[in-house]
Amino acid sequence: MKIGTPKETFEGENRVAMTSESALQLQKLGHSCMIEAGAGEAAGFSNDKYVEAGVEVIDTAAELWETADVVAKVRVPNTEEMAMLRSDQTLISFFSPVADEAKMKEAAEKGTTVVAMEMIPRISRAQKMDALSSMANIAGYRAVIEAGNNFGRFFTGQITAAGKVPPAKVLVVGAGVAGLAAIGTSTSLGAITLAFDVRPEVAEQVELMGAEFVYLDFEEEQQDGSASGGYASVSSPEFREAQLAKFRELAPEVDIVITTALIPNREAPELWTEDMVAAMKPGSVIVDLAAEKGGNCKLTKMDEKIVTENGVTIIGYTDFPSRMATQASTLYATNIRHLMTDLTPEKDGVVNHNMEDDVIRGATITHDKEVTFPPPPPKVAAIAAAPKKDKPKELTAEEKRANEVAAFKAQTRNQVGLLAIGGVLLLAVGLVAPASFMQHFIVFVLSVFIGFQVIWGVAHSLHTPLMAVTNAISSIIILGAVMQIGSGSFLVIILAALSVFMCGINIFGGFLVTRRMLAMFQKS
Repeated sequence: MKIGTPKETFEGENRVAMTSESALQLQKLGHSCMIEAGAGEAAGFSNDKYVEAGVEVIDTAAELWETADVVAKVRVPNTEEMAMLRSDQTLISFFSPVADEAKMKEAAEKGTTVVAMEMIPRISRAQKMDALSSMANIAGYRAVIEAGNNFGRFFTGQITAAGKVPPAKVLVVGAGVAGLAAIGTSTSLGAITLAFDVRPEVAEQVELMGAEFVYLDFEEEQQDGSASGGYASVSSPEFREAQLAKFRELAPEVDIVITTALIPNREAPELWTEDMVAAMKPGSVIVDLAAEKGGNCKLTKMDEKIVTENGVTIIGYTDFPSRMATQASTLYATNIRHLMTDLTPEKDGVVNHNMEDDVIRGATITHDKEVTFPPPPPKVAAIAAAPKKDKPKELTAEEKRANEVAAFKAQTRNQVGLLAIGGVLLLAVGLVAPASFMQHFIVFVLSVFIGFQVIWGVAHSLHTPLMAVTNAISSIIILGAVMQIGSGSFLVIILAALSVFMCGINIFGGFLVTRRMLAMFQKS
């Protein structure tokens, strides 16, 4: 198949769907690659780089659309590009099937197969093709950079001769891919970072990245992530009120707010209200990554930066990935290359559009002159929220006392039983063994019993250097073994030699372990 990438026509779009490196990988699948002249210039990929990679450079978009069997691009095709679509052609791009329903139907009528990159299902196998996550990762990182560019202080705290500079306090609302990227960048820059998400199971991820998770004094059962495609679900009105109350409490304290909350095919939920903006300190910054869907802050203006009357800067840019075009193009082109790998299972240059495959079926919105959106749920469920564990029942004082008495009785029964059995066995041995043997045998049995009871009750956390030294010192019994080596019995000599060997391990090992454990607490 011929895979072609045209130059993006959307104003301000600098990304490109094919890089010179991804073209080399596509050619290994048996495909030939072509690109419109200048398509990669804004992302730092010159025509010469493509030529070196064996890509054919086409002069005009019309010629490319007419020649290519598979067209890979970034943005939804405009009216002129829709007119150039033809039957038996495959289009791979971002293509919102809800907002662009008319274009979707037009593509179906023409017989074009459309694969929408934002419809890649969020299952483990499809992570390498998940373009939404790739772009969200860049957007989260870039949001912190933009916030820092508009913030009048350092992110990290400093103590200088000129005075003390407090660290910035950053709140990230939403701990999805973009939110986690923003958290990682913010903590790396030294800011005090807080994060909130409606899914409490992400708290561990947030805290592992060095941020503090904001908890609510409100519990709500969340919809299983497999039912919502791995995204957060809509919260109840009561939960929303508790959430807004918490944000109002934090608004005067935070310097930077980064909002990332989006629910697929819905308007962005309003999370940062006008009164919260009014409560923020002058010089504070809000970066709204949901601006394209109306914004999490309703004062946000799409693709604009505004400053409120109280001096708060609100950034509503929607082109964060495009502002890092080289990196974004590399990741997006890799996503497409992985998708083409699944579409070309035999690596023979022939596309096999298998509609039984979860990933291909989920991302395909038109095929065989039919609209195939919405797709059925994937056979393999998306990563779901961890089920909540039932809290152990709180026992009353009487129940605790009863449990302790029962445990004591059971332990007593076991010990009495063991002593009784041991006594019977000793009596049985005493009936046939000489008195001199029985004296030593009884001492041996008692020492084994006491040693077992003492050592078995020691917790693992108490195996300290002190325990290691104790083991070494207790091996003084090596003296008895040394004395017995001179015995006239061959069996006694063998047993004494084994005792010396084992005691030697205990002595030298004990001191060696002690030395190593103490070295862990010493400066090199």
